[in-house]
Amino acid sequence: MPTSDTAEVVILGAGIAGCALADHLARRRVGPVVVYDPRIPAAGASGRAAGIVTEQLWNAWDVAVTRESKEEYAALARQRDPSAYSVNGFARWTVQAEAERVLDRAIEQLHAWNVDVRRLDRDELATRVPWGRFGDVRAAIWSPTDAVVTPSAMTEMYAERARAAGVEFWLGVPFGKLRRSEGRWAVEAGGRTVRAPRVVVAAGAWTKRILKEIGRPVPLAPYRTQAAVLRPSPPVPEFPSVHDIDTDVYVRPESAGRILAGDGTELVEVDPEQFRTGGDAAFETHLAESFLTRFPGWAEAELVRSWAGVCCSTPDRRPLVGPLPDAAGCFVLAGFNGFGVMRAGGVARRLAELLAAGEGDRTALELLAPVLPARFPSDLPPFLPRPGFTLEGGRDPRF
Repeated sequence: MPTSDTAEVVILGAGIAGCALADHLARRRVGPVVVYDPRIPAAGASGRAAGIVTEQLWNAWDVAVTRESKEEYAALARQRDPSAYSVNGFARWTVQAEAERVLDRAIEQLHAWNVDVRRLDRDELATRVPWGRFGDVRAAIWSPTDAVVTPSAMTEMYAERARAAGVEFWLGVPFGKLRRSEGRWAVEAGGRTVRAPRVVVAAGAWTKRILKEIGRPVPLAPYRTQAAVLRPSPPVPEFPSVHDIDTDVYVRPESAGRILAGDGTELVEVDPEQFRTGGDAAFETHLAESFLTRFPGWAEAELVRSWAGVCCSTPDRRPLVGPLPDAAGCFVLAGFNGFGVMRAGGVARRLAELLAAGEGDRTALELLAPVLPARFPSDLPPFLPRPGFTLEGGRDPRF
């Protein structure tokens, strides 16, 4: 594809959110659009994500966005790769009395947002997950319409459709800098400079550093999280995604009868340029111990591989999406707190609406109102990441 030194929008980052945004902009005839990434699509956190897409969330905005994403992923998979999307349901449980009360409140709130969710008793939970032991479980919650996706495949599908619509992907060269020049944004990488009136920083864990270097710091805390693929014997047939609230371990089905399990989240900020990319022995031991209690047949499952990626946390667990204050034409699309795949399609659609309509369009801004970067002051003090699904102190602050 021919290249140009100018564009209408440059997107920094070819993860699932950046590629989805490029696709949405192309479909709205906003362009030219250039997507830059020093690697290939989904090479960062998107390619290492679990791909669970659930509506068991904590506010109406997130539920709506995730529902939009599910619909979009299902349609895209039907067109291009049906194996990349599957409705398998999602179950969570707890043995704690206080957490049981939180789940009951959550169900009530989720019903108000028209989420298809209900309590499960132990017998039905055991029927849906027959290889589990649930005799001590006090409460379980079930969402039958939740799904799993293959994040790397979904990212590639967005990228392919965007390319076909004329979006240029500028990949595989080292990043230089982002700077303001003559009323436009200039992106320098690999000896080339592309200028555009608008730039969207969708660089995941690198977003914080890029924006700090242009004097526009944002409250993001990159943190390390881990996952693993295991091969039980015999292979496991299709089953619901599950989450043990008490151990904070999730499991979802993988291809060829394997399973994908996490969550080895470390609640400290890390440098995305310097972190251990492989799984730790302590994380792998934690999985084995959790399986021994809950899924004894999996305790001796063969470890195929384990890995770590870097996600980005925000102080209120909501992403940062929209224009940066006092930085005309600069937008951010980051801070998904480990739930980027759940939200990417819907969030990208909403940001594309704003970019197509203009930064001052009130209707488009309202679609992003809960996640606009302007909700935080520029001098917010440092904060520690918090895990996405864990219940705290018997009361989940998200409800």
